[in-house]
Amino acid sequence: MAAATTTTRALEPEHRERLMRLAREVSFAAGTRLFEEGLRADRFWVVRTGAVALDLHAPGHRPAVIETVGQGELVGWAWHFPPYLWHLGAEAMSPVRAWEFDAGPVLETCAQDAGFGQAIATWLGKVLAQRLQASRIRLLDLYAPYGGGGLT
Repeated sequence: MAAATTTTRALEPEHRERLMRLAREVSFAAGTRLFEEGLRADRFWVVRTGAVALDLHAPGHRPAVIETVGQGELVGWAWHFPPYLWHLGAEAMSPVRAWEFDAGPVLETCAQDAGFGQAIATWLGKVLAQRLQASRIRLLDLYAPYGGGGLT
């Protein structure tokens, strides 16, 4: 888990509390697909318990697990950026309890409160940077001739 991207570390208490007012509790059984690559992104989750695998479809191969996220971590960022389509897929690896957020109310709150919007955008930027690095390393491990996850 990347500590800088968990909601408790990435958001100031005021912004975290405002975000949490928009949350609802949900649960997923192990094996449940939360979303599929290429489909409409209209919500996101923060994991309370359990683990979610983020995967990438590779034609002719089984989906490659890019990263596994757990407690306090964000699942889904594509809801914030046009064209609002998932870039990865996600599957519960174990029973998962999470807070779920509809994108619409969160985006409206971002538009109404610039400080909140900046905090959410910064949080998502950190998550994106981490996911890009994890994707790079994982794909090098899977497809480079001699691996390559140790490269910087």
